[in-house]
Amino acid sequence: QVQLVESGGGSVQAGGSLRLSCVASEYTYVSYCMAWFRQAPGKEREAVAVADSDGSTSYADSVQGRFFTWIDNHKNTLYLQMYTLKSEDASMYYCAASRRIPGSGCTNQEGDYDYWGQGTQVTVSS
Repeated sequence: QVQLVESGGGSVQAGGSLRLSCVASEYTYVSYCMAWFRQAPGKEREAVAVADSDGSTSYADSVQGRFFTWIDNHKNTLYLQMYTLKSEDASMYYCAASRRIPGSGCTNQEGDYDYWGQGTQVTVSS
């Protein structure tokens, strides 16, 4: 059973930066997908960034150019570097992971992810 543990959340002023981390335990898949989702109170969970074990990434339009994600395979860790944070970025951020089916890519659909972390809160003050 894969366990994901996020860290790095906190409170920051608008325009500031934060780096989130997600450590995966005993992740033995050769090809896999990892992603960051977020959910604010009263809103649906949305995908923020997706990272493929092959190094490719994709981002939601709302964070393109401000957020960057990557996987450190040696540390089994997914990172999300967030710059120029806005009040609308305030949310609970979740890490998710799944095995990537050969021949297919990683998606931004939460139903395609089998493993989830407990979340880390990001607060942005103006």
